[in-house]
Amino acid sequence: MNQNEILREITRRTLFKQVGYGLGGVALSNLLMDNAFALDSPNDDPLGVKKPHFAPKAKNVIFLFMAGAPSQLDLFEPKPTLVKYDRQLCPEELIKGERFAFIQGVPKLLASPHKFKQVGKSGHWVSELLPHFEEIADDVAVIHTMRTSQFNHAPAQLFMNTGFQQPGRPSMGSWLTYGLGTENKDLPGFVVLLSGENAPDGGKACYASGFLPTVYQGVEFRSEGEPILFVNNPDGVPTEVRRDTLDAIRDMNRIKYKETLDPEIETRISQYELAYRMQTSVPELMDLSKESKATHEMYGTEPGKRNFGNNCLLARRLVERGVRFVQLYHRGWDNHGTSLGDDIKNRLPALCREVDKAAAGLIRDLKQRGLLDETIVVWGGEFGRTPMNEARGGSTYLGRDHHTHAYTMWMAGGGIKGGTSYGKTDDLGYKAVEDSMSVHDLHATLLHQLGIDHTKLVYRYQGRPFRLTDVEGEVIHKLIA
Repeated sequence: MNQNEILREITRRTLFKQVGYGLGGVALSNLLMDNAFALDSPNDDPLGVKKPHFAPKAKNVIFLFMAGAPSQLDLFEPKPTLVKYDRQLCPEELIKGERFAFIQGVPKLLASPHKFKQVGKSGHWVSELLPHFEEIADDVAVIHTMRTSQFNHAPAQLFMNTGFQQPGRPSMGSWLTYGLGTENKDLPGFVVLLSGENAPDGGKACYASGFLPTVYQGVEFRSEGEPILFVNNPDGVPTEVRRDTLDAIRDMNRIKYKETLDPEIETRISQYELAYRMQTSVPELMDLSKESKATHEMYGTEPGKRNFGNNCLLARRLVERGVRFVQLYHRGWDNHGTSLGDDIKNRLPALCREVDKAAAGLIRDLKQRGLLDETIVVWGGEFGRTPMNEARGGSTYLGRDHHTHAYTMWMAGGGIKGGTSYGKTDDLGYKAVEDSMSVHDLHATLLHQLGIDHTKLVYRYQGRPFRLTDVEGEVIHKLIA
């Protein structure tokens, strides 16, 4: 090497360029090491099964999300005090400094117009609007004291689904598939099914992957028409040509990955291959005609229809095939009482008829197939409803405003203690007086049952470690068998 070559090797520009690359590589390696389940190379399957932190009680989750917020006071919380003081002014000290979505002034208390009874050996209270709940009462843990910090639909739905009230965070299904992967290579790890009034108020951000690689986002399956858009070959493109094209794209993506180490390239490789495999796996999955007559009667299903019953049956078929997380959204529960179409006396019973039989059928079906032990089913919405009548604009229809302090959800399966009644509210059902439970507590408990320490499922983004439970959340052991 001559003198000029030596000088060129030690110039400041060359030095900083080489050192910069070296430090960049070290920094990237450090970031990848900080993430709990980082991938090593594009040859690793990002959805491949990964080891949990400890032995799990459950393998899958089905979340029956009642978007719009069902009224706990008309379904699971009979309150004799509300009956006694029905249509009398609410005590001002109870609502002093309170912020409601629509209620103004001092509202009147509102008793439920529906009857209740105790069911099962557990003695769970349930409304006449949910007659099929009696069939599963002793398999279910009812949480009476859920609370949230958000009182409008979109932020509250995002909070329940992602642990944060603004778009941009990964959803719970995304966190689970990132952390645990999925057991079926021919289906997505996280599937979304819509019914009722279609998408939730929070939109697709409720089941997006946020800052996680997009391979972990929820994939929407449609009950009518083409199950998944753009999966099938375009007209005139035979399977052989499709395969050759995908092989060529894969090889180019791998070359690009070696240059950039961009995880989104891994996503593209994985998703192209998954789409190819789904061309055969999805039609078989979506064909409900092969289910027995007894099964259809259990769910109240109508093959070929877009409804909650069909989606519950599809959810069972999905977890049966190893899909990690299935999210059902059934929208329409926003019963303010501004009209006949959203009151608790007429509209609420119709909504219950849409979901009651199918939800109970799902639990019974999972149980008889030996799947309930490894599948957690969650039922509930983003918040609850007030013990007061909203009476917006002087409306005479019965309805309730949004309520954040205490509302009801239930869980079953996957090591959850069936027959449990968790928490207690005051005589008006306004606030918890025993065992309040936050959204992050719910997330921590679900993750625990799946073998995950919620404080260790971490992804570093923009220089900060993130997790589903943010900086709080406790496992609620009273709910665990």
